[in-house]
Parts: sequence; C-alpha cells; structure tokens
Amino acid sequence: MDREIPFRFEVTNSASQILSEYSDLAEGDGSGVTVSVAGRLMLRRDQGKIVFGVLQDSTERIQLFASEKSSPDFELFSNLHLGDWLGVTGEVIKTKRGEISVRVDSWVRLAEAKRSFPDKWHGISDTDIRYRQRYVDLWVTEESRETFKTRSRIISLIRKWLENRDFMEVETPVFHPIPGGAAARPFQTHHNALDVDLFLRIAPELYLKRLVVGGFEKVFEMARVFRNEGISTRHNPEFTMLELYEAYADYEDIMRLVEDLVSELAVEICGSTVIQYDGRELDLSTPWKRSSMLDLLNEKIQTEINLQTPIEELRKLCEDFSVPFKEHYGVGKLILELYEKTTEPELWGPIFVTDYPQEVSPLSRAHRSNPELVERFEAIVAGRELCNAFSEVVDSEDQRSRFAAQEKSRDAGDEEAMVVDEDYLRALEYGLPPTGGLGIGIDRLVMLLTDTQAIRDVILFPTLRPEQE
Repeated sequence: MDREIPFRFEVTNSASQILSEYSDLAEGDGSGVTVSVAGRLMLRRDQGKIVFGVLQDSTERIQLFASEKSSPDFELFSNLHLGDWLGVTGEVIKTKRGEISVRVDSWVRLAEAKRSFPDKWHGISDTDIRYRQRYVDLWVTEESRETFKTRSRIISLIRKWLENRDFMEVETPVFHPIPGGAAARPFQTHHNALDVDLFLRIAPELYLKRLVVGGFEKVFEMARVFRNEGISTRHNPEFTMLELYEAYADYEDIMRLVEDLVSELAVEICGSTVIQYDGRELDLSTPWKRSSMLDLLNEKIQTEINLQTPIEELRKLCEDFSVPFKEHYGVGKLILELYEKTTEPELWGPIFVTDYPQEVSPLSRAHRSNPELVERFEAIVAGRELCNAFSEVVDSEDQRSRFAAQEKSRDAGDEEAMVVDEDYLRALEYGLPPTGGLGIGIDRLVMLLTDTQAIRDVILFPTLRPEQE
C-alpha cells in the first residue's frame, strides 16, 4: 500500500547548495552531514539491490543513492514514476565514480505524476503543447526555464536601476471608465454594482501623468496592459509595459535614459553590449544613432515627401509600395503607414527614429522647430519597435484640440482613435510641468536579450485559440 501524502516537508538544502558545498569530498567518502532535499524524480537506474535516481529542484539536479540494505521501502522507491515529487533525507556522499549524492536514509512521495512526461525530459516538439501546458514545458525544456528566469532578473534589474535614479514605483487602475493613453482597440467589460461599462487599460499613461500633476516628479509602473488586437510573433493581447514619466525632462533626456538602461541590461544579462540576435550581431553600446522618420523614409523610397506633399501623391505611393490605407487617412497617417511597411522592418539599429507627424501622435508635444511634427521617438532594434516616447503635451487647450481631432478620426471609422478624457484635461488645467514619458514593451526587451524570436516564448501563459477536443 502506498504512503500517505504529507501536508508539508522541511527542506534544509537546495541541490545547488549541496553540489557547491561538498565539491571537495573525496570519492567513496561520506560527509557525516544529513540533509533534506525535495524535487522531481527525473531519471532512475535500477541495478538490482541499488537504485540511482536524479532529483531536480528549482536550482539544479542531484543524484540519489538508494540501497536495499539501508533505504526504507526500497521496493516502493524502485517503482516510483518518473516525474513524482519526492522529499529525501540522508547523508551527503560522493560515490566511487565521483558523483555527489544524497543517500536515501528516508523518503516520502510529495506528489504523484499521474501523467507521463514527454520524451524522457528532452523537450517538447509540439509548440501547441508547450504553450498550453507550460507546467510541463518548464520541466522538460531547459531553455524555457532559463528564459523565464532571465525575464524575472531583467524586471528586477530595471526596478533597481530606476529606483537608484529616484523613480518611484506606483500602481494605477486596470479598469478605465474610458479607453486612453494609446491608439488601440480596448477590451470592454461591465461592473454590475455600479452598472457602468469599463475598459481594460490599453496604457497607464494618463493616470501616471496625473501623478506628475500631483507632485510625484519621477514615477514608473510595470503595467499589465490589454489590447483587443491580433496575435503574432510580436503581439499578444495582454502584455507587460514599463511606463515612466519624468518632470522637467524632454524626449532627448528620455533617449539617453533608454540607451543607458538597455546597454547596461545587456552587460548584466549577456556580458557585453554586443549581442547576437537571430543570427546577427547587434551592438547596443551608447550612443545610439538618431534619425528623423521622414529622412529614413525618403532614403528608402527614393522620393522626397513631407507634410506638404499632396494627399493624392501619397496615396499613389502607398499603392506603388503595396501599402494598404483607408480613405480617411490624412497626410501624417499615410506617411506613417509608408514608413512602417517599407522602412522600419529593415532598420537593424539600434536607432532612435524621431519627429513624427502630429496627426498620429495625439499626446506628444509639438516640435519646438516644426509645429507640424512632434517631439516623439521610437527605438527600433532588430527591425521592430522596442519603445515609444515623447515630450508630453502640457497645455490643456492643445490637448483638447488633439482629442477633438481623434474623435473625428473615430467618427470616420478609426476604432483605435482616442476619445476626450475630461478628467485628464481638468488635471492639465492644474498644471503639468515639462515632462518626458516612455513606454517600453518588456516582452520585446526580454526577446531581445534572450535571442528569442516569438513573443509566446517569453510569456508564461500566452493567449491561445480555444483548445480543440
């Protein structure tokens, strides 16, 4: 009869601690020290009256040594399932073959693996199973485990980096009464007690800037955000965004912050600012190149266009380059579509693409040298957007006119256009100092620093189609 599963087990040492502390033990010797370890049984070798097992915890793998002579319930131990969780207590020894081991002086099964793990722990070839059954993938795919450990470390390093520069971490609402802070389709829900429709946030931006109005001069949030859009190797409907705002700063200050942060993360995670991504070298050392969007686009399409170019000419260029567009797109939107389809994917970078049309940047402050443009940049690394940032609009009347233009776009059929946020406008009327703001996609940053090409591989539980029977 099998043993009863206990309610708890006292662990005294991790596998990695034991391997490190007893590495100098002589072959065939015992340490005289008893430890208790716990984890999954990954492998087992039966040799008659002796059984060797491999136990893995969250830190490392360590060998178990069980013998018919000294280990209790030896027959039961010999018939454990691969994948069973075990708690083992015994002396640390080194076998005659030089393997540091825990002798099984007592043991207990902590959980039974009633399903078999695939292919003897050598990974999962079916990607659908990998994403749906991440709890299996993490055990059988070492690369997956390491990626998510690295993700956790990256987020921790970012927090410390910002806190060392006097940024304060805050939390803002996930439920918004109106969608705002970015151009995206929201998810909508309903609050029964208040009988109001609410929207899952597409960005925390407007709430964070309210906090700057309130006197917090440097704020950031690691925000889970939600966008009702398609799924691809770069997009998941819910993802993690670092947003930060700094009073008295402009977009030039934020550029320096971004390149310093990412280059220092590269050194911490990869050991160098020169990394490999998708088989190509990428140098993240500072300073990063800066170039205006129009200059890059004109160089690519070999045609000089600007915000005075007749709209029919821009539509013709879109047709020539197979760039889809809608009739209500203005000059700025057509230029952005041309740039994103023809130019951005070929920018290896890292590069700050600066000075966007005002039409597509409703929260960005007008450029000090050309009011048709705004002081906005996107950092493009390996052909994709890593972050979006700008000098913030600080004048309430200017912001109101931008919201009004967005409403016209919404009425014309743009489902991603913003709506007027009266409370945010009221906050601006109390005064927002010059402010620089930034949003970095944490998932894409993790992809970059772990040489991962699909966003689903850096999100523990990505959004998937319903599972078919």
